[in-house]
Amino acid sequence: MFDLAVFGSLFLTLFVIMDPPGITPIFLALTAGRPGAVQKRMAFQAVCVAGGVITVFGLLGHRILDYLHVSVPALMIAGGLLLLLIALDLLTGKTDEPKQTKDVNVALVPLGMPLLAGPGAIVSVILAVQKADGVGGQVSVWSAILAIHVVLWLVMRYSLLIIRVIKDGGVVLVTRLAGMMLSAIAVQQIINGITQVIQGS
Repeated sequence: MFDLAVFGSLFLTLFVIMDPPGITPIFLALTAGRPGAVQKRMAFQAVCVAGGVITVFGLLGHRILDYLHVSVPALMIAGGLLLLLIALDLLTGKTDEPKQTKDVNVALVPLGMPLLAGPGAIVSVILAVQKADGVGGQVSVWSAILAIHVVLWLVMRYSLLIIRVIKDGGVVLVTRLAGMMLSAIAVQQIINGITQVIQGS
């Protein structure tokens, strides 16, 4: 039987971690300068990448980490460092370069992973799948995962309407704000990883 409590708990957890409202300025900053149709496609691609990563780790998470001899804190620190590099590019305006805009598919990295399918979301899904009892529990868990990805896609797809209002100057401002927010997220993720390492030692 479908467990609404399990569904609600995981959905809220993933909503906080994956942060659909917070991803909007970052998505706008990373996809600035691209045609609307391309941005819509990138929103869909980012959600598909995130969903694929989350699904793989939900099914095989512990086996993958054990095989690679990688701990969850190490995964968090590595993801944080990667996000910090992206954030510094946003803050310094390097993403404004035409070459980057044309050649890099940001829907894959960093949007799909590690922004959406980051260590926090991966760990939450691994634990939820492990704790789910029976078919009903599993259905509830995977329904929550599907629901949050639908929300993410809707938020990013319709965030493109914001561009029509804020114009180019607004996009530059959003880019700098996104860089600052992303750097804070990255530093916090690194701190969380280091804290877990210290607590585990």
